[in-house]
Amino acid sequence: MLCLGSLVVAVCSLHVLQRLCFPYFWKDVFFLWNVIRYGLRLEMFKLTSRVCTVLDRFIQQAQRIPDKPFMIYEGRILTYKDVEQRSNKFANVFLHKLNVRKGDCVALLMSNEPDFICVWFGLAKLGCSVAFLNTNIKSRSLLHCFNCCGAKTIIVGADVACLDGIISTLVEDNIQVWTMKSQCGNTQVDNLSAHIDAASDKPVPAMLRAVTSLKSPTLYIFTSGTTGLPKAAVITHLQSLKAAGGFWAFGVTEKDIMYIPLPLYHSAASLIGIGGTIELGATCVLKKKFSASQFWSDCRKYNVTVFQYIGELCRYLCNQPQTEMDKVHTVRMGVGNGLRQDVWKEFQTRYGDIKMCEVYGSTEGNLCFMNHIGKIGTVGRSNFFYRLLFKYDLVKYDVKKDEPMKDRFGFCQRVKKGETGLLLSKVGPRSPFFGYAGSKQLTENKLIRNVFVKGDVFLNTGDLMAEDHEGFIGFKDRIGDTFRWKGENVATTEVAETLGLLDFVQEVNIYGVEIPGHEGRAGMAAMILRPDLKFDGNKLFEHVVRDLPTYAQPLFVRLQEVMEMTSTFKQQKFQLVQSGFNPSAISDPLYVLDHQQHSYIPLTDTTYQSILCGKRKL
Repeated sequence: MLCLGSLVVAVCSLHVLQRLCFPYFWKDVFFLWNVIRYGLRLEMFKLTSRVCTVLDRFIQQAQRIPDKPFMIYEGRILTYKDVEQRSNKFANVFLHKLNVRKGDCVALLMSNEPDFICVWFGLAKLGCSVAFLNTNIKSRSLLHCFNCCGAKTIIVGADVACLDGIISTLVEDNIQVWTMKSQCGNTQVDNLSAHIDAASDKPVPAMLRAVTSLKSPTLYIFTSGTTGLPKAAVITHLQSLKAAGGFWAFGVTEKDIMYIPLPLYHSAASLIGIGGTIELGATCVLKKKFSASQFWSDCRKYNVTVFQYIGELCRYLCNQPQTEMDKVHTVRMGVGNGLRQDVWKEFQTRYGDIKMCEVYGSTEGNLCFMNHIGKIGTVGRSNFFYRLLFKYDLVKYDVKKDEPMKDRFGFCQRVKKGETGLLLSKVGPRSPFFGYAGSKQLTENKLIRNVFVKGDVFLNTGDLMAEDHEGFIGFKDRIGDTFRWKGENVATTEVAETLGLLDFVQEVNIYGVEIPGHEGRAGMAAMILRPDLKFDGNKLFEHVVRDLPTYAQPLFVRLQEVMEMTSTFKQQKFQLVQSGFNPSAISDPLYVLDHQQHSYIPLTDTTYQSILCGKRKL
């Protein structure tokens, strides 16, 4: 009896010790166990040389649960069987009418709609790789995209313009142009929709889609940077299968209903959203285009339990007028990336205890962090076991020289816990980097060699991160977004979060502008004001002086009606940086920090000239 009592006391003591010293132990164990199980499944594909792709998994689900809703689009329900049969129709048309063959690359230019997925799967059933094109793409970029991936056929959606400006150029380059639009009015464009209804919905031979290597390309997804031409990231079956396991790793089940308001031509919606729905055998609600005003009514209408977000999407939801229905919904989880800490807190306070699961990883990257704990302001969590599986490091970075800092032997230097550093991910057999199509140089530019020892290779993520003493990893800034002023590094994310706490600020974008005769760049804040509220220069001055160091306090403010964004809801900075702070060249109201008046005052031409001449102290 005494031994039993001692055992109980020991167990209880260990439990208390674990809760105090290792509070996330069991959550980490269960999460890593799921990751390892999924990884072992992928390893089995390597050993057997037979890969069960995302498409194969979809076909399995269509046979297992044919009548279960796979997708809901504008009130229309499509079952797994519906999408399977329609994708078969496309596959037969592509095979017999378009003469598409295994190994070909076909470009897809479509908005969010069910046929995006049916065309994608139809091509995949023939063993084709598919290039997802951004529907906002311009003619010069479009031609560049074809040159990158080598596509010789393009499928254009019914609601996408007929590309009249460059069709002749495409045809001259022997590129087939097919449209889903019933009447295009261009004789050089073939009508695909005319062949679909009469096509057979019987499966094409399975051998056409058979894959023996996880490293075979299946998609080309074009990264949407703020400058330059798009880069075609090579997406292999390995990457697509890893992404498809994301929802499952976070604890989403086949009973959940996912809401996908993001564009399918980007990896978040297509690989994590659609791929994750398929992996689970769940149901998704596909939105044509994100609408902040319709978001919650859609969630209530379709009993949504999980939604995808990216960038500033959650801020747009917080900017909507408050209603008594804000917490009346069934949503329990959000999965995405780019959620700022201030918005995260406001979102959960307003809309309820929704677990926000941040995912860190680029389309082309070889490393992923997942915030399975849900700790506010972090993108992921690491520990001893995670580091055994995924090799990464944070190294010291010189913002002024725009390069990693080296020791006397020419190698990079690791940062200490809590310090900000450049995130590098080791490239190797377990974490390969497949790079970009059409340019070996672009691929090489993403790599850093001889990082810690001669011969090692790491992927440069371009992100400045920090890992705290508990192992939580936080995003600090993007290289190029960080700038130096008065000899110090200014992190734009930190400044934006601080200014975002003001009641009259709806949205803010922080960047640096050059001032002749001054080293570095001065901080500037582009702002959108909340409806019915006015800019308060006194309040802003008091706020930044109290909460930001001198070097991080924005010198200039620019009030805007609309904040320019990329298609993935990331703020555009390039044009703002280029336009500077000249009031004669900018129609938006401009303000300048004035310490004498303890306020931000209107920036006049006289004040502007005094700054250029060096008469005004900065």
